[in-house]
Amino acid sequence: MSSVVALNAHPDDETLLGGGTLARLAAEGHRVVIVVATDGMMDGDEESDPRLRLDELSDAAAELGVHEVRWLGYADSGHGGELYPDPAGRVRLARAGIDEPAERLAAILREVSAELLVGSDEAGGYRHRDHMAVHHIARRAAALTGVRLVEATAPRESVLRILTGVARIRVMSREDLDQARTWFTPAAEITHRIDVRRYVAAKQRALAAHRSEIAKDGTIARVLRTVSRVPAWTIAPMVGTEYYVEPAGPTSPPDRLL
Repeated sequence: MSSVVALNAHPDDETLLGGGTLARLAAEGHRVVIVVATDGMMDGDEESDPRLRLDELSDAAAELGVHEVRWLGYADSGHGGELYPDPAGRVRLARAGIDEPAERLAAILREVSAELLVGSDEAGGYRHRDHMAVHHIARRAAALTGVRLVEATAPRESVLRILTGVARIRVMSREDLDQARTWFTPAAEITHRIDVRRYVAAKQRALAAHRSEIAKDGTIARVLRTVSRVPAWTIAPMVGTEYYVEPAGPTSPPDRLL
């Protein structure tokens, strides 16, 4: 069987876009390694434990059937206009450049003899600076090692339909909706659509393992809590397919990555 490395920007990213695929690959007997670029800590408190969300990631990975997690050693850069100072002992990913993180990732790819690297799409999903950094880091590491690369994404048109409905009830502004027109990937450019309906319950358990994130206040956290708790069959039609782009052109069937 093959070795697969999935690079993500933050703990919980591994579950949201590609958790079902990782669970399916693990169930099929592949060695799956989750690599997270940052610790996901953004509260600005230097006394906070940087392992908090990394430990939750380990719990989430176990729910997906994945038992190997690596951290590249960087701190979360945040998504707002301000880039906070680096916390003690860690550099925010946005300040790390591309070369050093890519070399660290390439070392892991070589160590595990990876045949597939899963990165982030060109838009960085919703234009998060760390997601966009991960996009470039994965591409550089793939070029350094020759490992085949696919990038997790979602169909832009489907995302916009959902967000348009959200904007109508004034949970999202029209300005934000306009920005969303550049998020994710046009459906016509998606190369792989993976059926993960059998693994929706595992995705829910993995999402619930990110306790500190889904316990927050706010609309997104409330939605994630709800998604983690409802019967799997009720959301399988919405989250039972996961999407990827293979930049070099598809080298596997459109319904499989390996």
